[in-house]
Amino acid sequence: MQNKLKSILRTILLLAVILGAGFIFTKYYYVIFQKTVRGEVIGVERVDAPMAILSQTGQNPSKMIFSFAVSVKDQKTGEIFVASSEDRRWAVVKPGQCAEAVFFPYAPWELTKGSSYFNARLERLFDSCDNLNK
Repeated sequence: MQNKLKSILRTILLLAVILGAGFIFTKYYYVIFQKTVRGEVIGVERVDAPMAILSQTGQNPSKMIFSFAVSVKDQKTGEIFVASSEDRRWAVVKPGQCAEAVFFPYAPWELTKGSSYFNARLERLFDSCDNLNK
């Protein structure tokens, strides 16, 4: 009887660990697989939709106001990473400067957005790529 109870408890514990790990993986996929890119900024464009933005008390319209499209060419591989971003620091970046940025991938189960990046975060900015690896 005790062996059967121990076996059931082990099974329940194993299932709880598997479900917990699955939950963490799906919830934090973008953090687990984030990509740090160092290289030349190819383009930074403010996304201006032709609309008026009205907000009510307590609402934050900054996501619509401070939206950017960002592209950075990886210095080592030459691959160009493109993402959307709501990081206001991108407003001061000019093409040709060098940056260290973190790109967060959409999860592959988000079928319409899979294999693309969002919320590019600017970590460091340099005038030239010579200073990038210091």
